[in-house]
Amino acid sequence: MSEPTPYDHDRAAYSREGLARLVLADNATAVADSAAGLVGTRNDADTGLGGRVSQARQLIELAERTLISAIIYEAGRGSSWTQVAAYLEISAEDAEERYSSAVQAWKDAFDEPYRLDETGRKRIPQLPTAAYDPTWACAQLDRWAYLRHLGIDDRQAVSASLVMAESAGEPIPTEEETTH
Repeated sequence: MSEPTPYDHDRAAYSREGLARLVLADNATAVADSAAGLVGTRNDADTGLGGRVSQARQLIELAERTLISAIIYEAGRGSSWTQVAAYLEISAEDAEERYSSAVQAWKDAFDEPYRLDETGRKRIPQLPTAAYDPTWACAQLDRWAYLRHLGIDDRQAVSASLVMAESAGEPIPTEEETTH
């Protein structure tokens, strides 16, 4: 599916590495926010029996998603399976077997960024939201980091150091090329 969207030109300004880092940051905020929900005790009486287990399980699922996005980011910036595996405390072969399909799906999403839904009328992005709409993601993530005092008084704690397509040597299509 090659029909353009309003986000294509903005996305083209970012390197794939930069987009992967945005996805990692976005997933990390989901983990942090989910974990924060388990801290307070005031509403424990209002939570059904087993409810906190459900929240903790969701936290694990979000952490797994974050791990996969970290692996995609590391692969994109040149880390080998041996280097990734060392931090996972598994063999390089096991790491590649477990995670290479996620890395490949990420790469494939740039070749085919959308698929049609079951009705054939609605486009479904194949990239995570933070990579699909990086301008929005940068604004949200910078705000999230600023409000939590990450990078003291830094209003661009996330977006300031992202690798852009131009600095990564990736060609930047003109707006015409991304809209036609």
